[in-house]
Amino acid sequence: MKKILCLGAGLVARPYIQYLSDNDFHVIVASRTKSKADRLIEGCNNTEAVAFNIAEDDELLEELTKKADLVCSLLPYTYHVKAAKVAIKHKTHFCTTSYISDEMKALESEAKNAGILLLNECGVDPGIDHMSAMKIIDEVHNNKGKIESFTSFTGGLPAPDSNNNPYGYKLSWSPRGVLLAGRNDAQFLRDGKEVKILGSDLFSNYELMEIPGMGTFEGYPNRDSLSYINIYEISETKTMLRGTFRNIGWCGTLDKIADLGLLDIEERSLEEMTYADLMRELTSSSDSDVKTAVAKACDIESNDSIIERLDWLGLFEEKQIPSGTKTILDALCNLFEEKMQYAPGERDMIVMHHEFLVQYPDKKQKITSTLIDYGIKNGNSSMSRTVALPVAIASKLILNGEITLTGVHRPIIPEIYELILQELETLDIKMDEKTFDL
Repeated sequence: MKKILCLGAGLVARPYIQYLSDNDFHVIVASRTKSKADRLIEGCNNTEAVAFNIAEDDELLEELTKKADLVCSLLPYTYHVKAAKVAIKHKTHFCTTSYISDEMKALESEAKNAGILLLNECGVDPGIDHMSAMKIIDEVHNNKGKIESFTSFTGGLPAPDSNNNPYGYKLSWSPRGVLLAGRNDAQFLRDGKEVKILGSDLFSNYELMEIPGMGTFEGYPNRDSLSYINIYEISETKTMLRGTFRNIGWCGTLDKIADLGLLDIEERSLEEMTYADLMRELTSSSDSDVKTAVAKACDIESNDSIIERLDWLGLFEEKQIPSGTKTILDALCNLFEEKMQYAPGERDMIVMHHEFLVQYPDKKQKITSTLIDYGIKNGNSSMSRTVALPVAIASKLILNGEITLTGVHRPIIPEIYELILQELETLDIKMDEKTFDL
C-alpha cells in the first residue's frame, strides 16, 4: 500500500484524507497539534496521526518523507519550499495547492534530476480555475480561434440560506489570510492597456458583476493577472483579469478598514486596551462617541452602512482586546474569528465565473464557464472540498502512474487537467459552459 504524508491538519485537510483513504492509500497526517490530526482521521481507514512542527522537527520531516511515496503540504505557503527540498532529497513526489513561488520555481532542475513532480496550484483558486480555463483555451486554439478577452473571478462565500450577517462573509479559511489578501497590489490588462493598482487602493477598485441565477457580486482584481498571459499562452488577448468575488458592501467596508489602519501588521503592545480605545487612537480622537469619530475620519455619515458593519463587528465596544495580541491586524482577526463562523447546519459556497471573447476566422463568440458549488450541511465545506479534492485526485493519479511529469508544474496541461476535471465531475464539482454567437 502506497503511503502519503499530509503535512497540516487545517480547514481543508479532511476531504484530502478521506478521498485517499477511500482509494486505498495509507495517509500519515502530521500536525503541530496531534489532537487535530486525530479528529481528522476518525472514520478513515489506513490512516495515522503524528505530532509534527515543520519549523522545528527537521529530523522527523526527513524520516516521514523517506517512508512516503508522496508528500502533500497543506501548511502555510511559507513552509512549502522547505518540505519540497526534503522531498527532492528522498525522491518523493510533492503536491500543494498554493501559488508557485520564485523559490519553488528554482527547484525545477533539481526535481527533474530526482525524477519527481512538484505539483503546485492544484486547489480551487488557484487550481480548478486554471484547469477549467485551459480546457476552453486549448479547445479554442485547436479550432483556430483567438482569445480576445479573458476574465475570471472566484469567491468563497456563505450560501444564500446562510448569508445572515452584514458583511455577507464567513470564514472558510484563516481570517489573517483573508485580510492580508486585501493588502496585495494588483496588475492586469484591460482593452490593451496595463493597469496597476496599489494594495492601499484595492478595495476602491471593484466592479459590480452579475452571475446568472446568483445575482450581483462585487469583483476586485487579484494580484498579478499579467503573468497569466504567458502561463495560459494567450499572447493575443487584449484583456486578462483574474479577481475575487465578495457580496455587496464588502469592498467599501474593507476600504475604510484599511484606511483606518486596522490592517497594520507592526508588532506593538495592545495590553489592557479596548477596541473602542484602539479606534480612538486610530482616529486621533478623545471623543467618547467613538462611532461619530470614526465616521468623521472615514468621511461618511454616522448612519452609513459601513459604520453599521464596524459596529456589528464590535470595534466600538469597550471590550478588552485579548491579552497577548501583538498587532492591530490580529486584534481585528479576533473579532472576525468571533463573529464570522459558520453555525452548525450552515453552508458555504464557491462561485467561479470565466468569460471569454473568442474570434474565429468566420465568427465571434462569447463563452462562459461557471461553477456554483455548495458545502454539505453538517459535513465538509465547499471550500475544503474544492481545494482538497483536486490535489487528492492528482496525488492518486501520480502514484498510479497516470501522471508521469517531472519538475515544477501547475495543472495547465491536458495530461493533468483532463483527468482531474473528469473525476471532479463524478464528485458533483462541475463547470457549466455556455456559448453565445456575437
